[in-house]
Amino acid sequence: MKLRVRAFGLAVGIVWGLGIFVPTLLATMWGTGRTLEMLKAFLFGYDISFGGAIMGLIWGFVFGSISGALIAWIYNKLHKALYKSEGTRA
Repeated sequence: MKLRVRAFGLAVGIVWGLGIFVPTLLATMWGTGRTLEMLKAFLFGYDISFGGAIMGLIWGFVFGSISGALIAWIYNKLHKALYKSEGTRA
């Protein structure tokens, strides 16, 4: 089974972006977020605020879509190399 690289990258990007956005919004409402503070070291412009949640959504989407596309591309290459003789069976 071949994965569609752009679709998989888009799906992972959306999930990763929301995975940063939603906890950041919850942390702004409830005043906790010590673990999320560590993201400041990796994401430019990120902070525990609504604007930081938007930046986290953007960075998460970018990193997720690149990572997802790379994973799907590697999967397709490995699948093709490992199962190339599968189509010749009767």
